[in-house]
Amino acid sequence: MVDNYFSIGIDFGTESGRVLLVNVHSGSIEAIKVIPYRHGVIEDTLPINKQRIPKGSVLQHPGDYLHVLKEGVAHVLAESKVNPTHIIGIGVDFTSSTIVPVDHTLTPLCFYSNYHQSPHSWVKLWKHHHTKAETEKIYRVATQRKEKWMRKLGYNISEEWMIPKILEVFEQDREIYTHTAYYLEAVDWIVSILASKVSRNNCSLGFKAFWNEKDGYPEEFFTAIDPEFGKTILPKLAGEVKNIGECAGYLTEEWARKLSLPVNLPISTGVIDAHSAVLGTGVYQSGELLMVMGTSTCHMMLHSEEKEIPGISGVVKDAIIPGLYAYEAGQSAVGDLFGSYIKNHVPESYKQEADKQGVSMFDYLEKKAAKLSPGESGLIALDWHNGNRSILSNTDLSGCLIGLTLHTKPEAIFRTYLESTAFGANMIIGAYRDWGMDVREVVACGGLPQANKLLMQLYADILNMPIHVSQSNYAPAIGAAILGAVAAGRINNGYDDMEAAIRYMAQPIEKTYYPIKKHVEVYQQLFAHYKELHDYFGMKRLSMMRNLKHGIDKETETIY
Repeated sequence: MVDNYFSIGIDFGTESGRVLLVNVHSGSIEAIKVIPYRHGVIEDTLPINKQRIPKGSVLQHPGDYLHVLKEGVAHVLAESKVNPTHIIGIGVDFTSSTIVPVDHTLTPLCFYSNYHQSPHSWVKLWKHHHTKAETEKIYRVATQRKEKWMRKLGYNISEEWMIPKILEVFEQDREIYTHTAYYLEAVDWIVSILASKVSRNNCSLGFKAFWNEKDGYPEEFFTAIDPEFGKTILPKLAGEVKNIGECAGYLTEEWARKLSLPVNLPISTGVIDAHSAVLGTGVYQSGELLMVMGTSTCHMMLHSEEKEIPGISGVVKDAIIPGLYAYEAGQSAVGDLFGSYIKNHVPESYKQEADKQGVSMFDYLEKKAAKLSPGESGLIALDWHNGNRSILSNTDLSGCLIGLTLHTKPEAIFRTYLESTAFGANMIIGAYRDWGMDVREVVACGGLPQANKLLMQLYADILNMPIHVSQSNYAPAIGAAILGAVAAGRINNGYDDMEAAIRYMAQPIEKTYYPIKKHVEVYQQLFAHYKELHDYFGMKRLSMMRNLKHGIDKETETIY
């Protein structure tokens, strides 16, 4: 009888962490533990002294990540009753760009009483948007200098990326900036403390920190932003950069004792959560695209060629699959858009009826919306309620709903919002195709695709492509476990080859949704209207939504 061996995959999300124990030979999940963060998402006051934080700031407590690590591993070991000596590796993924400021001992600054009163000593979560001024400054200097690295980032700078967040601290709290030894992606922080060495991953740096494998960081550009910033930032970004799938280090005696795992257990280089999901769903060939659908959607595309596509979030070689270019694009609000509508705009009578039927408000609305035909409501919407990430890269944009009458029903609006996110996805896929990239196959994963049949059918109809839904909504954690098995290597009963690990460990497709021809024809007409609205409000009358969001600008708007 062949012994079974296992890999641990740890997925740190926005509100909770997930620890999985996965069989490296069959891909079966032996145990799962989901642990909500004790301090949640910090948007109003600091947990220590209840000091209010600036609007747009979104922080987290790094202690919550350690709690997930220790409690989650303990739980899966106890539940599975697996012999720890049969665990061959650990992989970690994380939301990005989520930034942890640490000292030389890798201790977060907010753990110290003399620093924790500053919001800048805490973790800045990926959706921290208090960096608008810094982002605009970076973009202005980069475009003036015609920085070549911008081509790889879709000529786009996001408030959510690493460098704007660090520059914010430099300009607003020099004491915290000075006492920070390293700014680490949260995934790199976890890997670094487990191995007791500063480790960085090429995926996060390539997509979020202006780094590339040929030139490294743009040192002269940092100096152009501010001479003092240029002199001081590089040591704070120091650390060995390794590719996805490589072994970043080995579990220390201290952490082996804390986790009840073997000393010197291989730890894989960290990875961004959406990118890890690509591995977990079995996507590994050129021309395949994965939609990681949750509160927002990340569109991950693999291709054999490098193209510089405006409006995407970036392209990085070897960031997911060795030898292929990984492309990232995204939509800022998908599940959040549906949730916001349900929370704020559905009448009480609908809520009472859903309670009476014993179903969720989402399921109740979906059932009613499914009875409507494409185009029946006469509505169309722009899905920009949290700005537009791709392909316009503009957080000042906001949502729009057109076609309301005195007779419009809540389910019609709900269906229109579902459709709008599919139209937004179609804009992204269209951008890839416009630049000569064939999108051959689309896979979806996450909580939304598994639970919402209407939503997935709308995507199939609007994209006019089959949509394959992954069996597991734990794809990022499975991807992390795959990386743990690859880091271990064949010599430790893992894999030397990424594709082999994926074939054995990735989760299968649960269901495929196919386009309905008569629906496709209607949606092609509606998409033409969506695109017209997209270009009008997103380009021709760009300042209209900005003025409405931030206050009317008295200056005359230029129409171009």
